[in-house]
Amino acid sequence: MVGLLLLPWRRTSTWWSLTHSVLNPVIGLMWFGFFATCAMSALGLLVIFPVLILLVWLVFVATRIGASLERSRIAALLGEHLPDPVPPLSDRNWFWRLAERFTCKARWSELAYLLLLLPFGLLTAAIVLTSWVSGALMLTFPLYADLLPAGSSLWGLALLSTGVGKALAALVGLVIVVLVAPWVTVAMGAFSLKVGRWLLTADREVELEQTVEALEISRSAAVDSAESERRRIERDLHDGAQQRLVALAIDLGMARSKPDLTLDESRDVIARSHDELKAAMKDLRDLVRGVHPVILEDRGLDAALSAVVARSPIPVNLTVSVDQRMPDAVESAAYFVVSECLTNVARHSRATSVTVTVANRSQRLLIDVTDNGCGGADSSQGTGLHGLSVRVSSLAGWMRIVSPVGGPTSVIVELPCEGGRASEPN
Repeated sequence: MVGLLLLPWRRTSTWWSLTHSVLNPVIGLMWFGFFATCAMSALGLLVIFPVLILLVWLVFVATRIGASLERSRIAALLGEHLPDPVPPLSDRNWFWRLAERFTCKARWSELAYLLLLLPFGLLTAAIVLTSWVSGALMLTFPLYADLLPAGSSLWGLALLSTGVGKALAALVGLVIVVLVAPWVTVAMGAFSLKVGRWLLTADREVELEQTVEALEISRSAAVDSAESERRRIERDLHDGAQQRLVALAIDLGMARSKPDLTLDESRDVIARSHDELKAAMKDLRDLVRGVHPVILEDRGLDAALSAVVARSPIPVNLTVSVDQRMPDAVESAAYFVVSECLTNVARHSRATSVTVTVANRSQRLLIDVTDNGCGGADSSQGTGLHGLSVRVSSLAGWMRIVSPVGGPTSVIVELPCEGGRASEPN
């Protein structure tokens, strides 16, 4: 029972909720001032219609930016990703897109949220700060009571001046600070999150439509990834082990058709056949390792990536902070992301060092591969990055490539680990 009452003290989300509540009126005041300025300007520009249209467009653009920032703030401080409910604009002219903005219900909901953020933020911040400040004042009352006029203070209907009164005030303050204020903070955080869900995200029907669309994209990406993997295996077999086995069969067939071979000729045929057989076995081992490395299944992602880094011709600084085994599909995707990125770095980047960071946070696996090469990487140019993007998308993750000309290049990947969708950044 005591553990349940003290639960907010054990959760870092309580303090993030406190931060969110305190920031609400500050950010709300900023947006209220902006919209009030726009409204006053609009009243003065009623006779200049083109300028008024430009002002309306500015309001919608600012609202879009503000709502995106608020969704990010809620995700960072309250721990929930709110899907963007605003549909993309069409490819028509500027005036038509303005009309689409004007008739979009989700955009008006975003505007309402930013307008309500000031009064709503003042309410939540006042409740949260009042609980913490009043608790702190009562808890420390015995320390400053003697400094007050007549050494007493009126709390409600009670005049506290004696030692018992001071101790009682401190006890009540302790209860408020330890129990009441944390739960009030959690409640205000949940209330803020509910308001955000109401105004900043899609309703249930639209959200289900977006989920279905995302699943269709993920399914298509999975099919493309499987087909691409099948073609790669066929190509590797045909160009590698199959060619060597054919050469081995030809050598043995020629030796069989010549029963009068000398001892030296027989040894030469056996040596060539042995070399071809070892090369074919190596190709098959590499192919099997490319399908699913045994070390990955036996020893996990850290050991498998360490083996990949050891084979890299470029110095690699590897950091793996994974405190548990990931699902097989996620570990396999992470392995191939790092392997393909290091291969691309060795082939195209002219880099002298690479940094690979892998970590799991909040049921998501994060991968960052950064090199100091020449940059200019593009997944549309057939460097293997497109296949990685397809593989990552098939697992409902996302991949971003930051590679300006001149470098450096960073490949950032996020993979969900328990069947959820990775929260793609705006």
